[in-house]
Amino acid sequence: MNTNLDANKENLTPTEKEIEKVLRPLSFNDFTGQEKVVENLKIFVKAAAQRGESLDHVLLHGPPGLGKTTLANIIANELGVGFKVTSGPVLEKPGDLAGLLTNLEEGDVLFIDEIHRLSSVVEEYLYSAMEDYKIDIMIDSGPNARSVQIELNPFTLIGATTRTGLLTAPLRARFGITSRLEYYDAAVLVKIIKRSSNIIHVGIDDDAAHEISRRSRGTPRITNALLRRVRDFAQVKGNGRIDKGIALFGLDA
Repeated sequence: MNTNLDANKENLTPTEKEIEKVLRPLSFNDFTGQEKVVENLKIFVKAAAQRGESLDHVLLHGPPGLGKTTLANIIANELGVGFKVTSGPVLEKPGDLAGLLTNLEEGDVLFIDEIHRLSSVVEEYLYSAMEDYKIDIMIDSGPNARSVQIELNPFTLIGATTRTGLLTAPLRARFGITSRLEYYDAAVLVKIIKRSSNIIHVGIDDDAAHEISRRSRGTPRITNALLRRVRDFAQVKGNGRIDKGIALFGLDA
């Protein structure tokens, strides 16, 4: 098997995306790894909930496949609010963003993946929404054009990026919480493998889990992809359980 898998989410097949959703933790207690990031987010979420306020805007950055989308979803779950998802390339003009913002309920989380790919005009339109919960919408065109200011419900923007260097200083400054996700060590990946194997109903030996983790390049998305592929070999070539021999056979195929 080719273990040189791509950790970029946009390269996943529809089936792989669905399986990834099934394996995704839904609470901080279910999330494995990134202890410092998770502990800080727990505090920020709890404090905001106690005050009855929207959580400050959050920027999550780091290499692909480490859990940025998962943590954004968990934040919304822990706050008990709505979770709306979009990405930088999708928001081509201010009207695209305005449609999302005006439909947010109070306290909702708006998650923008690949936020570094926002166009400059959309990014600037986002500033007043983040700072003052207000946006200006142009009505009509030509000589009859006029700007109307719309009040937004307080919300939390969570931006995710693999390229912080491409973010402008004004945008970075509008995030009150910034967290970097790091690569996972092998022991943490083994825990993730055990959790995922339980969810997809396949038994796995410890040494097999260690072998998979060793080839995962510190990335849970790759870990879970390798686990699913090795499961196929266990089903067809073995007795359904992943032992080290089956793991090596599948990983080296």
